[in-house]
Amino acid sequence: MGGDWRASTIGEIAAPVRNALVGGPFGSNLVSRDYVDAGVPVIRGQNMGGRWVGGEFAYVTEAKAKSLEANIARPGDIVFTQRGTLGQVSVVPTASFDRYLVSQSQMKLTVNQDLADPLFIYYFFSTEEQQDYIRQNAIQTGVPHTNLGILRGTPVPLPPLSEQRAIARILGTLDDKIELNRRMNETLEAIARALFKSWFVDFDPVRAKADGRDPGLPKHVADLFPDSFEDFELGEIPRGWDVKTIGELAEVVGGSTPKTDRADFWENGIHHWVTPKDLSSSSVPVLLDTERKITDAGLSQISSGLLPTGTVLLSSRAPIGYLAIAEIPVAINQGFIGMRPKPGTSNLFLLRWAEACQTQIVSRANGSTFLEISKASFRPIPVVVPDSALIAAFDRLLRPIYLKVVEQARETRTLITLRESLLPKLVSGAVRVKGAGRAREETESK
Repeated sequence: MGGDWRASTIGEIAAPVRNALVGGPFGSNLVSRDYVDAGVPVIRGQNMGGRWVGGEFAYVTEAKAKSLEANIARPGDIVFTQRGTLGQVSVVPTASFDRYLVSQSQMKLTVNQDLADPLFIYYFFSTEEQQDYIRQNAIQTGVPHTNLGILRGTPVPLPPLSEQRAIARILGTLDDKIELNRRMNETLEAIARALFKSWFVDFDPVRAKADGRDPGLPKHVADLFPDSFEDFELGEIPRGWDVKTIGELAEVVGGSTPKTDRADFWENGIHHWVTPKDLSSSSVPVLLDTERKITDAGLSQISSGLLPTGTVLLSSRAPIGYLAIAEIPVAINQGFIGMRPKPGTSNLFLLRWAEACQTQIVSRANGSTFLEISKASFRPIPVVVPDSALIAAFDRLLRPIYLKVVEQARETRTLITLRESLLPKLVSGAVRVKGAGRAREETESK
């Protein structure tokens, strides 16, 4: 900690106003039957966990909020979880609402902004060291929880206010870009899903042409769609299209786990080895890395070997349905089905088909402990298949979108790594913000 940093506590940085540091209402004062469809939003655990309070809110009436005025949080306030998922902390945003009601499971701090910056305090509480402090100081009787007394006495190292703001600005800029990438990828993914559904599930261009309407596509693309339907075993499909099995469109393979007690299979591994856990927290269907790697000896234990970049991965159990395209050569464990597209098929077509047909895939699963779909049950699933020229057109249209998603996913990984590296160093003073002191002197001289 730098020489101009000082030790403080949460209690000392609370604003000198009534109810600056309070918990939620007494249990019977706020119950689920108080919730209404609109009004003053209630901050519950599900609205916590990110930098900003957000998500789907429950509401109470204006009258109910007024009766619980002591438990109101306003923009700039910090909310802490008291019971439930300990360690959650979020800042009340300046947009959307001018006040929120804190639930029984939360605590609220109004910061004295002459002493501390709310975002700096948020980032301080986000460090792994501070999360450990919260867990270690929790009350363990019954469900682990904390209280206002513990929070009030929590030590906080404070740099000069200008440096607090500079630290919050650096970390906030990183978080802003991470969030922007996430939202952009959500939009791009929604576009890709909508296009597949329109073309290959709802057959919108075919229906438009059959009705004599303009399908709204460039002529060279529109010409690839037929203008009528024909009956098939599965029902009505576009004329000239076919029904094939997924096993005809892709080479379907499974994986396995090399013996975990064999060090020569794992130590100093060089080959990516993926489990469903590697996809569990991914917001986009892209695999860029794996938690574990295996050696050449370990790879030799997996019959499907090292699958090439571009392989579509589908988790086949616990749960069924995680999807990604491998952007690295990868070996898979027994919880996956790998799909290597055959000539005339696009991996983007396979990805979107598997996404759109989740219900059909799951319906073929079985198992007493957990549902699992085997390769034998997966390969015969029927797929309505257009002419290969239309699949190629679909790929050409979606490939730039997919590559943009991959680019932003890579950038986000880099930004998250940088943020995780900087966060503990900046809020502890191990790394100082150059120029923050000069900025403070200039501010004070005005």
